[in-house]
Amino acid sequence: MNAPEAIIEKVLLKDGREITIETGRLAKQANGSVVVRMGGTMLLATVVANKEANPGVDFLPLTVDYREKFYAAGKIPGNFFRRETRPSDEEVLTMRLVDRVLRPLFPADFHAEVQVMISVISYDPEVMPEALAGLAASSAIAVTDIPFNGPMSEVRVARINGEYVTNPSMADLANADLDIMVGATKDSIVMVEGEMKEVSEAEMLEAIKFAHEEIKTQVEAQERLAGRVASSQTKREYQHETHNEEIRHLVWEKTYDKVYEVAKTPTGKEARHERFAQVLEEFLSQYSEEERLEIEPFAKVYYHDVEKEAMRQMILNEGIRLDGRDSKTIRPIWSEVDYLPGAHGSAVFTRGETQSLTAVTLGSVKDSNMVDSVAINYDQKFFLHYNFPPFSTGEARPLRGTSRREVGHGNLAQRALQNIIPAENPYTIRIVSDILESNGSSSMATVCAGTLALMDAGVQITKPVSGIAMGLITDPKTGKFTVLSDILGDEDHLGDMDFKVTGTKDGITACQMDIKIQGLSMDIMETALNQAREGRLHILGEMLKTIDAPREDVKPHAPKMEILEIPKDFIGAVIGPGGKIIQQLQKDTQTVIAVEEIGEIGRIEIAGTDRAKINDAIARINEITFVPVVGEVYNGKVVKVMDFGAFVAIAKGTEGLLHISEIDWKRTDKVPYQEGDEVEVKFLGYDDRKKMKLSRKVLLPRPPKPEGKPRRDSESGENKSQDTPSEGI
Repeated sequence: MNAPEAIIEKVLLKDGREITIETGRLAKQANGSVVVRMGGTMLLATVVANKEANPGVDFLPLTVDYREKFYAAGKIPGNFFRRETRPSDEEVLTMRLVDRVLRPLFPADFHAEVQVMISVISYDPEVMPEALAGLAASSAIAVTDIPFNGPMSEVRVARINGEYVTNPSMADLANADLDIMVGATKDSIVMVEGEMKEVSEAEMLEAIKFAHEEIKTQVEAQERLAGRVASSQTKREYQHETHNEEIRHLVWEKTYDKVYEVAKTPTGKEARHERFAQVLEEFLSQYSEEERLEIEPFAKVYYHDVEKEAMRQMILNEGIRLDGRDSKTIRPIWSEVDYLPGAHGSAVFTRGETQSLTAVTLGSVKDSNMVDSVAINYDQKFFLHYNFPPFSTGEARPLRGTSRREVGHGNLAQRALQNIIPAENPYTIRIVSDILESNGSSSMATVCAGTLALMDAGVQITKPVSGIAMGLITDPKTGKFTVLSDILGDEDHLGDMDFKVTGTKDGITACQMDIKIQGLSMDIMETALNQAREGRLHILGEMLKTIDAPREDVKPHAPKMEILEIPKDFIGAVIGPGGKIIQQLQKDTQTVIAVEEIGEIGRIEIAGTDRAKINDAIARINEITFVPVVGEVYNGKVVKVMDFGAFVAIAKGTEGLLHISEIDWKRTDKVPYQEGDEVEVKFLGYDDRKKMKLSRKVLLPRPPKPEGKPRRDSESGENKSQDTPSEGI
């Protein structure tokens, strides 16, 4: 049987590289499937959508799954089961990136379950697969009859030596000062996420524009592909919602003014939600129990629309927000450091009704986080974990492990802070942010608390970082828009944008943007970025009132760290047979010692809480790795006295002969030392038999030269027969 003929479209990037999109050969029982290939990297994406929505579902149950198959890179998983298990954090982050662009492009009334699965089936080190995941997912949907307001695509853009590069390799990213992922349709930016090394707002906008131009060509290729596939020509019909226009009219008529008044009255989050609930209950209470059973499901849907519209119009027309602020005002801030006596560094950061308790733990290289995936394998020495317990929003719900949201928010805060950790930092650093209250932008509270906790821990960060979340309210009918600084949870939920920006006083370090409307202009984005700069600088000023610079040293109970470099040949001597020497050394000095080979150098990391014991460990390692330097002066100890000289130890296990002729400039008939005496000597090098030569007399004043007689001078080489040890020594 011959293989089915594939339908293929090509995308040509600006740098000349090619991406192919193929359908019609693999996974044909899925509603749609494509293989996207760039270089040797290949992704298989499939999509299946149920024909009908499940009963009672009034939202889009979309699942995006992204998995990297280890066979794609010719690797076997390193875990106990030797198979792919739960997704890694890197895979979860890619799922979130794709989900955030796909989700707003489905029709609002489409509630059938949709499952998108993306698998990396071949890996090329020159092509990072996550940059192709969005294109693969959208292409799989584009060739189906599933209703979709796409296509869309995503590209990764890095700036390297001032030039923008599309879909860079891992090696390229090592030299990048800007690294962002952008998701968009042909007409509108939908998502931006990335990290930067203090770039300006204008530079970030330029990168987004560059990415959008590349995305447009990828969207056009998907449109051409869909045009060649019969199943995509007619979208399926569906009826997932029923409506009652009479009830809709009544809800708007009876509740809008009351809701507007509640929204206009500044209160706390809980009080406001209670008052909104009272308005709805007042409307429903006029009906009998039987009537209410019929009306309530419709009324709740329409009442949500009333809340949304009242809040938006209040902001657009009166410039008043739910808590009484104007569009640019930041909520009250208070912070405190050194809150947890047991942690190596800690901070509480509270902004309005959002609060983060953040702790820093300092460790050795043995505490690093091992990252192992198809594309990368390394030890991560700086990482941040974000926890969002249900009590932070006043809820009681089951704990199901770390959520995708927690992974995503933690990664954003980590990227915001990682570039302010100095390259010479010797510690493994773990930051944990526990969100204790949440009403808008807990990830940005994590960034602020993380900066404060790092400074409290004595980590010598290069600059402090703050973060802010921006919102947007637009009116398509009038063209009015308002950009909101430091948004509340309700403003995020009911608004058109969630734009998180972090940075130092000199530039942006990370961002994350989700857009919920079509056609966001660059002018609005520029306004949001500039307003965000004002807000984050204000927040930074409030933070620095608590602590304005890192502490000079780590806490007394925190580990102190020292780094030694030794010749690679000495690594075995330090470790000893079966690790015997290094284990005993750690036990004797109560330190943690890690040794790693880097090129021709052995890097030794010594960690402990007592500096005296660390110094003891350093001294003992220096003894093991001691290499005398010609011309250096050492304070040695006599270990054996002979007729012809004394053997002097200048380090443990390192002895040399101080010949009787090298003790003094004048003739010496008897060695004037006993075992245990200390004597200062100079190392002259090695003789022909590789024995060490030591001298004391060269450190003494040279006597004047007697007239008519040659000077005996071992360094000058004159009359050497009187100063050189005999062959029998």
